[in-house]
Amino acid sequence: MNTSINAVLAQDEKEAEAIYIFREIAAQFENPVLLFSGGKDSITLVRLAQKAFFPAAIPFPLLHIDTGHNFTETLVYRDELVEELGLNLIVRKVQDAIDSGKISEESGRYASRNALQTPVLLDAIEEFQFNVCIGGARRDEEKARAKERVFSIRDDFSQWDEKNQRPEFFRMLNGLIPKGYNVRAFPISNWTEMDVWEYIRSEKLTLPSLYFAHKRKVFQRDGMLWPDNQFVNKSSDEASEERIVRFRTVGDMTCTAAVESSASALDDVIEEIRLAELSERGARIDDRRSEAAMEERKRVGYF
Repeated sequence: MNTSINAVLAQDEKEAEAIYIFREIAAQFENPVLLFSGGKDSITLVRLAQKAFFPAAIPFPLLHIDTGHNFTETLVYRDELVEELGLNLIVRKVQDAIDSGKISEESGRYASRNALQTPVLLDAIEEFQFNVCIGGARRDEEKARAKERVFSIRDDFSQWDEKNQRPEFFRMLNGLIPKGYNVRAFPISNWTEMDVWEYIRSEKLTLPSLYFAHKRKVFQRDGMLWPDNQFVNKSSDEASEERIVRFRTVGDMTCTAAVESSASALDDVIEEIRLAELSERGARIDDRRSEAAMEERKRVGYF
């Protein structure tokens, strides 16, 4: 059996596992929601959910926590996808929580709204009584995520305790939780970044234009190319310039760095990633706040 056939079989197996997880979520939980960012992982989840429940519609809504500092291209893509597929989208905004005085805007050179998504997400879970949130986290992304189960339990404060997670033997997923608890479920937990990109290619999925090379104003800081926009606190000695760049992730504009690239087509992007020395999250500015940044956010209810 040649290498290309092996690769197809491996992709089919991972797709089948993800579809199985989606169906287990629908069978075991009364009120699921799919967390949608407009990034490649959540786009992949939408396609997998379509396949899991076809010919019926996806039986749960999408939830986007809008920081107010999202890339315009991502929001345009989100709205077009929702309209095209007839999806039920719920949007909750960080700005509304700031305006109400529930949370405070960060200040300073590295101010970001990324961490401010957590209380807004928790309020949405409480508002709609979601008992499972489906996310696109993968174990290869970051060391805190490597500890996750496919069904990852959160307590009645939505806090994550890595020592209080069930073993998952032989794909047996236990969705029984005490009242007030909820679960984060990760159907593509066992996928790699390259698996996601290969799946996007095989399924011919469209993506936000940010993922492909384009001209954008950026400036140098801490060895990274920051997007120059009204939300980043740029000092007077940080000069911006136009470069041909693309983004590996498409999160909040204040915490997502660009990479120089000429990859304007999907095949070129995949080949560039295959050869890249920088990890996917190496361009996530917020991960550099501390070595345990992701773990700290997870413990207070993030994702």
